[in-house]
Amino acid sequence: MSDTNTVTVRLDAALKQKLEALSKSTQRSKSWLAAEAIAAYVDREAWQIQQIEEALGQADRPDAEWVSHEKVSEWLNSWGNEDEKAPPCP
Repeated sequence: MSDTNTVTVRLDAALKQKLEALSKSTQRSKSWLAAEAIAAYVDREAWQIQQIEEALGQADRPDAEWVSHEKVSEWLNSWGNEDEKAPPCP
């Protein structure tokens, strides 16, 4: 038997109805669906936080190279034009 814990979640009536309908149509319990949704959310958010922390670590390095706001804006403003510019380099 797997090690599980019970968590209570408050849902508004509309979301609860959607969860119940999904449970019926997929033949999965509401608990299973909720656990899957929470697991996917937590995994996605943890990945995003990890990526942000890694990027901040790279940005804080003394040898980090930057592109000016003006160069990036000029490049982005050229998108879709006949004279679209190449991405700027530091």
